[in-house]
Amino acid sequence: MPITTRYVFIASMNVEPDKEALFNEVYDDEHVPNLLKVPGVMAVTRFKTEPAAVMMGGEERPVTGEGQPTYSALYEIESPEVIKSAAWAAAVEAGRWPGEVRPHTSNRQHVMRKVI
Repeated sequence: MPITTRYVFIASMNVEPDKEALFNEVYDDEHVPNLLKVPGVMAVTRFKTEPAAVMMGGEERPVTGEGQPTYSALYEIESPEVIKSAAWAAAVEAGRWPGEVRPHTSNRQHVMRKVI
């Protein structure tokens, strides 16, 4: 499905291997639903890095994502103001995410992109 908003916010991170099941459960069942209630958040899509290869210049080259976070979530939002709102701030602190999951994440990266 094509992106229909003018902005996307991407949150990426690693998680400790022994907390991966909890991370995915809380992200899918609590964190994403909480953020989808925030005015201006239209959709959320999650990603996990997988090894692959690409043909380039007649040669197969690995695509490893080395050094990049394993997990990413792409939030389709109406404007950059959405992630500064009180509703967003409350949603990212709701449920088990801040106490049980966030402490077990690392290599956190956040970026705002304008859809062109």
